[in-house]
Amino acid sequence: MSLLNVRDLTVTFRQDGKANQAVKGVSFSVGRGETVALVGESGSGKSVSALSTVALLGDSAEVGGSVTYDGQEMIGAKDKLLRQVRGNDISFIFQEPMTSLNPLHTIEKQLGESLELHQGLTRGAARARVLELLEKVGIRDAQSRLNAYPHELSGGQRQRVMIAMALANKPDILIADEPTTALDVTIQAQILELLNELKESENMGLLFITHDLGVVQRFADTVCVMKNGEIVEQGPAKAVFDAPQHEYTKKLLAARAVGVPTPVPAGAKEIVAADKLRVWFPIKSGLMKRVTGHVKAVNEASLSVRAGETLGIVGESGSGKTTLALAIMRLIGSEGGITYQGEDVRLWSTKKLRSLRREMQIVFQDPYGSLSPRMSCAEIISEGLGVHGKPEGQSARELVSEVMEEVGLDPATMDRYPHEFSGGQRQRIAIARAMILRPKLVVLDEPTSALDMTVQVQIVDLLRELQRKYGLAYLFISHDLNVVRAMSHKMIVMRQGDIVEAGTSEDLFERPQTDYAKTLLSAALELKAGGPTLD
Repeated sequence: MSLLNVRDLTVTFRQDGKANQAVKGVSFSVGRGETVALVGESGSGKSVSALSTVALLGDSAEVGGSVTYDGQEMIGAKDKLLRQVRGNDISFIFQEPMTSLNPLHTIEKQLGESLELHQGLTRGAARARVLELLEKVGIRDAQSRLNAYPHELSGGQRQRVMIAMALANKPDILIADEPTTALDVTIQAQILELLNELKESENMGLLFITHDLGVVQRFADTVCVMKNGEIVEQGPAKAVFDAPQHEYTKKLLAARAVGVPTPVPAGAKEIVAADKLRVWFPIKSGLMKRVTGHVKAVNEASLSVRAGETLGIVGESGSGKTTLALAIMRLIGSEGGITYQGEDVRLWSTKKLRSLRREMQIVFQDPYGSLSPRMSCAEIISEGLGVHGKPEGQSARELVSEVMEEVGLDPATMDRYPHEFSGGQRQRIAIARAMILRPKLVVLDEPTSALDMTVQVQIVDLLRELQRKYGLAYLFISHDLNVVRAMSHKMIVMRQGDIVEAGTSEDLFERPQTDYAKTLLSAALELKAGGPTLD
């Protein structure tokens, strides 16, 4: 019997006299021990549908239809009932734990508050239950983590704490909204296995919201495919994946970054190289703040990238990927050799480094967080021209128009602001901001991880085309190994600051040598393709 029943759900947002219907007649149900997945691109109505189940939408939302939990109607329910159900009978896990956890409270306090509020436990009993929960979700040495703050935990640990909070009151339904998108592939696998085990052991219903179809194929019992606020296809996961009926479902299943990058031209010039590069951050303690140790972020890393070549950098969070790239760009201090087009840049003056800044650009993971909400698209893209200058004979707006067309944006939208663009369009703006300076090296730091699968494919195709056209050298940092394989000529695998394996992409994917590389690639294969693990 279904615990959560959603029937003909509609959600309309009204603002400034305008109405936007975000959900249109959606129906689905979730039973005990069942995993139901809502899949679709950003803006399809997945999260809005889930938040509607316990009236978590704002006052601007008009909700119609019916949502019942255990036979009780939730739409229009009194606050007392909703407070009882929220977090107690129906719990949520959100995508980014840092925005859900209070940075000013310890882990024990945040977990204990829920137990004291809903279960009336004493502080001692709550502490014992917190330890039990942390151990259940796989937090090692849980006792030592009770007084830790969220920023002192890794991304995977923070997500485990969020799961512990969601499970604290033994809910009947757990709603997980993109819970693994920002995590490394090995951590993703651990979190998903944990959710599956907890679902079975606690006999919970699980409503899983994601755009990652590889995850859905592996873990879901039932799939609901959403587009423009409607469910366009629904059924058992195996049936939907084996024989999709709707054209949109077929499009989603086909959306995977495939192919290989354009071969590097013969005799391509080396753009940047590092020789035994080291980045150690000092640990200072005591009254005199003496150095008592070091955080060894990068240890003696050596690499080179040629014009038209992509070097993929993979590894778990904290392995040193981004630190290595920032050191190569001379944005943080380092020891060891760094050469740019054959010149040792470590001894360059601040004035001379300005020319290097123009020729080395970076595109970040979060296209919204890296764009100023107070600047128009034209101002964002042309900002670098104000610092480094522009070619004679062309205005800034003309250059912006050209580069916007080049990255697939309509120049007529250049006076709009970031919030008026989709996630994929915002990432194109970030790419245009880098490309307008005509760089020779571009660092791409997780540029597709926050994007839907179909948009990921578009961005990968765009980056490959720009590389072919301009002979760009890329440092491509990602935890999505399918995207890395589609983009990279060479790869390095990092772990705890060390490069543990390096070689061509083909060799690393087909014949990994180290146990760590095999583990990393196996996790990617299982999650993204449902395929076999490597021996």
